[in-house]
Amino acid sequence: MKREIPLKVTIALIPVAIACMAFGIYRGEVATVLAKAIHICMECIGLG
Repeated sequence: MKREIPLKVTIALIPVAIACMAFGIYRGEVATVLAKAIHICMECIGLG
């Protein structure tokens, strides 16, 4: 049985998600996430 998330819940969570992203950008987490992503990709491809 498929459970669908009500539209009201989705609309309520969008500002929360945007606020969390803004807080992460404010803290400088973008560089950390990008560095980890590059490291993981290099390991998966086998170049690192």
